[in-house]
Amino acid sequence: MKRVRILNGVFDPIAITEAVDAVGAMIRSGQRGWIATVNVAVLMMMRSDPRLQSFVDRATLVVADGQPIVFASRWIAKALPGRVAGIDLLEALLARAESERFGVYLLGAKPGVVDAAARRIGDRWPDLEVCGTADGYFSTEEAAERARDVARSGAQILVVGMGVPRQEYFLETHWLELGATVAIGVGGALDVLAGAQPRAPETLQRLGLEWLFRLAHEPRRLWRRYLVTNSQFVFLLMRELLRFR
Repeated sequence: MKRVRILNGVFDPIAITEAVDAVGAMIRSGQRGWIATVNVAVLMMMRSDPRLQSFVDRATLVVADGQPIVFASRWIAKALPGRVAGIDLLEALLARAESERFGVYLLGAKPGVVDAAARRIGDRWPDLEVCGTADGYFSTEEAAERARDVARSGAQILVVGMGVPRQEYFLETHWLELGATVAIGVGGALDVLAGAQPRAPETLQRLGLEWLFRLAHEPRRLWRRYLVTNSQFVFLLMRELLRFR
């Protein structure tokens, strides 16, 4: 299936169920690869970070983790079927992992939070094998040991929640050591699963305003990021629309 280009990103035109099916097929065949979930902030970050851009370009699957990207696809390219939010995709992957007996390793979040996420995941999917957990607070020198621990666990799916671009850099640097068949960077999704962070109401998600909800909860940390990336995205999108016309 031909990918859809939105500015500097290319996206697989698939829904969550198709993405989960693709991951299952990868694991059964032994085809290793990573999944990139890209929203507006990540897409704009890629423009000034060649390493991140390259990582996403080489992903086995790239999904649109942002309603504004779906809206944009309807204006300047072939329409994407819908948003594939990282947290929704993760939950669907966990459900599939339980049913197909795929082992999962959770890496990221603060000390204690990742364990809370594992406990709540165990409550929701009691037959899921969580092969191991580790927080995301480790030094560059400790990273290789984290990677070896993932490999020793035997997990087929590695979930990394350390924020962009640190999670992508970690996966790229230690890919050959990790052992897992499929890896996915999920940003703050482990915090949400642990109950440490709330998620935006569904109405705001549908309107593409989930970023506004996050901004309201963490204004000091996020205002500059959203002001810059959202403005840049709108400017580039308008320029692209004018070019097509």
